[in-house]
Amino acid sequence: MMLHQDGSPHEWDPGKEWDLIWTMDDATSEAHSGFFVAEEGTMSSFRGLSETIGRKGLFCLLYVDRASHCWKTPEAGGKVDKDSPTQVGRALKQLGIEMIPAYSPEARGRSERMFGTLQNRLPQELRTAGITTMEEANRFLADVFIPAHNARFAKAPETDGTAFVPYVGDLREILCVQEERLVSRDNTVRYGKLSLQIPENRHRHHYVKARVRVNEYPEGGLAVFHGPRCIGRYRSDGSLAEEAQRSAA
Repeated sequence: MMLHQDGSPHEWDPGKEWDLIWTMDDATSEAHSGFFVAEEGTMSSFRGLSETIGRKGLFCLLYVDRASHCWKTPEAGGKVDKDSPTQVGRALKQLGIEMIPAYSPEARGRSERMFGTLQNRLPQELRTAGITTMEEANRFLADVFIPAHNARFAKAPETDGTAFVPYVGDLREILCVQEERLVSRDNTVRYGKLSLQIPENRHRHHYVKARVRVNEYPEGGLAVFHGPRCIGRYRSDGSLAEEAQRSAA
């Protein structure tokens, strides 16, 4: 089975342009995830995938445009480089989901038609509900609009049962940005402007010069892994999270 994921920048609320991230079923047009963000990107793709897989399960194919957070394209307008995956491509490969690039507006016809429908209906419904903030709009989408939208527009599947496969595991550690780092001499990990202090633990005295992986999560926060073991969890400002302090004690 195949799903579409795309973003639509639009003035959804008067004077406010947000991006609507929409993930829907190719066969039935059922919306599996929909929410507003300030700007489409890697983290919004992860959020849409997490909501979809968490509720429904794994699927086979994801059809997306050639946005830079999905694909690396060596030449403008050319073919994507499938051998150099983005963070989104890496995560989908880990999950066994194949990502398919769209090479023309016509190829994105289903998404474009759906966004046309949404741009006509959704702003009016937000105004009628008195909604003016993104937080309120996202609650309205999840609780009111998407259920009503699916009841009206989603088609029944041609066969009984579901093609989704339940996922067993921690999606959070896959649907995140992953970067490799080398631990500094002061037992810290440099990540952007942050310095992540690795807490003492019972496994080893320090991790100086060890190669570690930093996971950055869509909802905020980070973690440092040495192999399969998490050796530190952090808030978005780089301070050590309480759960990491307790586990290190």
